[in-house]
Amino acid sequence: MPLISHRSTLQRVVLDTSLFVNPDVRTSLGNTPTEALETFLSMAAQIHVLEFYMPPSIFAELLHFVEREKIPGDLLVILHQKPPKKHELKCPAILLYELIEDMRERVNKGLRVAENAVRSAEKKKTDEIIQDLRRKYREALREGIIDSREDVDLLLLAMELDALLITADQGLITWAEKFGIQWLFPEKFKDYLTGAIKRTELLSAMPKK
Repeated sequence: MPLISHRSTLQRVVLDTSLFVNPDVRTSLGNTPTEALETFLSMAAQIHVLEFYMPPSIFAELLHFVEREKIPGDLLVILHQKPPKKHELKCPAILLYELIEDMRERVNKGLRVAENAVRSAEKKKTDEIIQDLRRKYREALREGIIDSREDVDLLLLAMELDALLITADQGLITWAEKFGIQWLFPEKFKDYLTGAIKRTELLSAMPKK
């Protein structure tokens, strides 16, 4: 019974792959995805006030970027792999309407991007047109939106666990706010871990009742 009571007080944290693979945000943890993951595991092993989770789909994605032989075996103990309860969770219907409206606007933007590319055909070289079209089309349709099963897994798991979501994906951040999910900038993640280590040490030093 004490163990259950203790676990119920832990802050749960759901991690996204971008925390370790995005070079713009992982620098505080390491120069490579493997170094960043090793640093996280080393710090997380010292923390007893947080629980770390990652959907299996995200974990599988992460393994494509790291050198598996360098990852310690205690990874599975520290980083819990848990899929969201997809058939049990409820989603507010208004968010479905918002997603449809957002997609409608993005499709229209994509059409305008394509139209502008056609109009510029006489002024630019083909390769230049294609490169510009791809960039603008990607911005119009993919930036700031959830566009994969892995994104949905992260959102649903964070909602199910009432967890803090750590991600650099602006689409996930936007939808986390719609769902009322707490989130943290990855750039602050190491500071967050350092604070959790200090809290663990403080609680450990307190006299037991």
